[in-house]
Amino acid sequence: MASAAEQLAANFSLGTLAKATELRQRLLFTLVALIVYRLGTWIPIPGVDPHALANFFQKSGGGILGMFDMFAGGALRRMTIFALNIMPYISASIILQLLTSVVPSLEAIKKEGEQGRKRINQYTRYTTVLIAAVQAYGIAVGLEGMGSQGGASAVFDPGLFFRFTTVVTLVGGTIFLMWLGEQVTARGVGNGTSLIIFSGIVANLPGAIAQMLELSRTGALNGGFVIFLLLGGILVVAFIVFIERAQRRIVVQYPKRQQGNRMYGGESSHLPLKLNTSGVIPPIFASSILLMPVTAAGFAAGGSEWLSAVTAYLGRGQPLYLGLYAALIVFFAFFYTAVVFNPADTAENLKKYGGFVPGIRPGKSTAEYLDYVLTRLTVLGAAYLAGICMLPEILISKFSLPFYFGGTSLLIVVTVTMDTVAQIHSHLLAHQYEGLIKKAKLRGRRE
Repeated sequence: MASAAEQLAANFSLGTLAKATELRQRLLFTLVALIVYRLGTWIPIPGVDPHALANFFQKSGGGILGMFDMFAGGALRRMTIFALNIMPYISASIILQLLTSVVPSLEAIKKEGEQGRKRINQYTRYTTVLIAAVQAYGIAVGLEGMGSQGGASAVFDPGLFFRFTTVVTLVGGTIFLMWLGEQVTARGVGNGTSLIIFSGIVANLPGAIAQMLELSRTGALNGGFVIFLLLGGILVVAFIVFIERAQRRIVVQYPKRQQGNRMYGGESSHLPLKLNTSGVIPPIFASSILLMPVTAAGFAAGGSEWLSAVTAYLGRGQPLYLGLYAALIVFFAFFYTAVVFNPADTAENLKKYGGFVPGIRPGKSTAEYLDYVLTRLTVLGAAYLAGICMLPEILISKFSLPFYFGGTSLLIVVTVTMDTVAQIHSHLLAHQYEGLIKKAKLRGRRE
């Protein structure tokens, strides 16, 4: 086995990619899907005055709506068919995952296997349509009530027909992105939902760098601070990569057993527990929860005092925003870790196959030990996520840096890149392994 792995590593090269036909097709499909998404972020909704919208975002685009626009890849600022992006689908996923943990009937459906997962996915799609419709209607009403500098409406012909067409267009755009993300996950490379958000952030990154350099040129930012910021960004990226690859390896021992005249087992392995088991999901979930109630409020803030107060308190760098953001990140770090890793099921599987942790009794004691270790790892992982996401937020609010240098965007870009590269590497290794098997079979036939 070791020699096979060494041979795979030795044969690994860029030339392998040219021979991996399936991987090339998957990469091409992913690229085409992301190009289609980016083209859709430039198709505007009919009936919206772009000048009034530009004036509004110039005044208030740096708040919570700026973060929404970052996830939407600039589609909200241009008010296009993908203005809601994939965020309603993420919100629906959060709701369904919470419900499956507290509602016994949904939990029973989840345990039905493949059929149960399909039903949960179907409920998630229905919830996505409902959330998208509510948010789209709020945006339509907000656009009608939003005025430019001269007091004119941002809509050329406000009324029921405009609201209807806006809701249909935005909901249709979200449903298409939901379908597109599922297709990328199934037929492409990487997680489709994460790649859609990733491509939106990366597409606007050059403009953000140019904006920062312009601030430096005009004297709004000190040149030395810009260099320090760039070097700090490189160090943060290295730190994210280090933490995302960090693991606690729990030794698992398998006893020896005899079958006939042969002895099996007696080997030791390890159970890897990542320091950040939840990945990039907590910041995305936290941002989605914060964005959902204030999307319409941000557009309609000019006509209501309490809505104006909501958007003011939830602005970048405000104590309420920072507190809620950190609390939601910590909560979802623990929640999503509990969803993806069940210590009781893992302990039961180890016991089923004869594995045990040295010094720990199989079964319940092993489950308690795994839960003990995982809880402490999650504390460190949640603190890491909160720190990575919170410190840039403070810098952004203090120095007016571009949104794309925020902790959430940086974390998404780095982790999605790592996951996608890992999947590409896995496909290449699988292709090489299949090639070695075919060569071995041909050699056996010749002999």
